Amino acid sequence: MEFDKTMHFKVERDESIKCQQVLKEVYEALVEKGYNPINQIVGYILSGDPTYITSHNNARNKIRTIERDELLEMMVKKYIGIDDN
Repeated sequence: MEFDKTMHFKVERDESIKCQQVLKEVYEALVEKGYNPINQIVGYILSGDPTYITSHNNARNKIRTIERDELLEMMVKKYIGIDDN
């Protein structure tokens, strides 16, 4: 093993992709159940109460795999066009 080479460790991009995928799946589950998905997701983010998210298609458990502050950070970055790959 060579000790003079620097290993690259990148988590953020993978986390961003994971967040995006989870949000899409949760959004779709909420639509399928007839909820307004934007209102429900915002309610969850603001309150932390997972009952805003349906358990249909395991959406409630999926959204709880993402920290709300990380989710907000990624959403704001996406909104203003910051991409820190």
